[in-house]
Amino acid sequence: MSGPVPSVAALHDIYTTQSLTDQEVRWKGLLDKFQTIYGSPAQFVSRSPGRVNIIGEHIDYSLYSCLPMAITPDVIIAVSTDVAPSVDGTYKIKIANVDDKRFAAREFDIPYSEVEIDATKHEWTNYFKSGLRGALELLKKKYGADFKPKSMQVLMDGTVPAGGGLSSSAAVVSASALAVMIANGETNVDKKDLTEVAIVSERAVGVNSGGMDQSASVFSEQGSALLVSFTPTLSARPVYFPKTNPELCFMIVQSFVTSNKQVTGPIHYNLRVVECSMAAAYLNAKLCPPGTELPKDAGPLGVSIRGFHDNYFKGTQKTTVEQLEELIELTKKTLTQEQGYTVEEVASSIGISVDDLKARFMSSFPVRGEYFKLRQRALHVFTEALRVLQFLSLLEDPAQAPSADHTVEYNQRLGNLLNETQDSCRDVYECSCPEIDEICQIARDAGSYGSRLTGAGWGGCSVHLVPADKVDQIHAALLEKYYSKRQVSEKDMEGAIVVSRPMNGSAVFKLNGGKI
Repeated sequence: MSGPVPSVAALHDIYTTQSLTDQEVRWKGLLDKFQTIYGSPAQFVSRSPGRVNIIGEHIDYSLYSCLPMAITPDVIIAVSTDVAPSVDGTYKIKIANVDDKRFAAREFDIPYSEVEIDATKHEWTNYFKSGLRGALELLKKKYGADFKPKSMQVLMDGTVPAGGGLSSSAAVVSASALAVMIANGETNVDKKDLTEVAIVSERAVGVNSGGMDQSASVFSEQGSALLVSFTPTLSARPVYFPKTNPELCFMIVQSFVTSNKQVTGPIHYNLRVVECSMAAAYLNAKLCPPGTELPKDAGPLGVSIRGFHDNYFKGTQKTTVEQLEELIELTKKTLTQEQGYTVEEVASSIGISVDDLKARFMSSFPVRGEYFKLRQRALHVFTEALRVLQFLSLLEDPAQAPSADHTVEYNQRLGNLLNETQDSCRDVYECSCPEIDEICQIARDAGSYGSRLTGAGWGGCSVHLVPADKVDQIHAALLEKYYSKRQVSEKDMEGAIVVSRPMNGSAVFKLNGGKI
């Protein structure tokens, strides 16, 4: 599915017919405001969407496949290079946001040598800067260390809710990196290059991102989900749902519990990355032949549970399903401490000093924890990776295809896998929250086949596999039993419950005189 990011000339090349009217108003507002702020028209707009992950939660950074799809909410960035630097040896970035009350405009004179980002500060422009830094590293590799980037005027608008579990950060970073490459003369930006730049770039703002979010934002195609794989290299392919009766659709339901990965990372998201990486090292030391090194790979800390998996089953004839089933049992027998492991216990088990362990696993990103729950994290990863394969088999194995007449049983089998994911996220990976648990139960009681959290967790959104003829019933139940008990503004309620359609990924819209 690689190839260049598409360059489009009409909004219908990006959005569905249902959303075109609203998007035309929004884009016109963006471009008019650009002209007002900067006194000249924008030259192009870069766009990357949010995503919802159907199944495969919190396993991308362990390098197991997942199944996301892009959604309508997105980040659009209007850009012009019609600005000059004011300090020798620098280029200028002027950046503003349509929502200027929440996100104040900034201006930077950045030296050619390095893009500095202070990840300890929760500053919205850091996400643009991280995309800038990643894009410039790629351009310098291509054109040499003396490459001098162009100055840019930027106006951003985003409809992906921050902290909502729909990957607003990945959408911003992907759109930013794309904007920088186009501004600096690239006419064919490869999707795989953009995705890899965005994955590494987001880590600059203190988030141990795995890569699924960025892949979905860049690679997605309208009308299909996306199977994203990370080994042996990053790849993605479309996956289609068979025709069912009743018809299936996805509802995305917002909890309005905000979890900011950058702020809460040390005890939530980043801690899980560290626990998974430690689990990989522990299992590798205990179960592989003495002296077997855990291979360096694309995991956020340079190693992954998948690396141990491949070590352990090197040369095997067993299927991946058989391998995962065996790993689940091995993990239960090997990682026996339900309460978790101290750094001293982990270091001793893998044969390194505590200082070396901390340098290897706990120095890249801030992490806080006394006990590290290696057993639970590894069990979630292996069982969730197995669920992804089972879900994919239901979709693509002709022997499991539904009969055309009545597919309730088939639909429920798909839904059961989502329900199992939610159980694991709640009880084993411990990344749910009471509000998400409540929403999932309300939706299931009202007719959802499967309901679970999606995204980083600890709040944000849930995704529900529902029969199309029960959308209104589920919607009404959520309004009555969840939202009516909470203070939610009318504006927030407009996007609280969305029936989603799989959307296109990143695109560049070339403008004519600042107009669409």
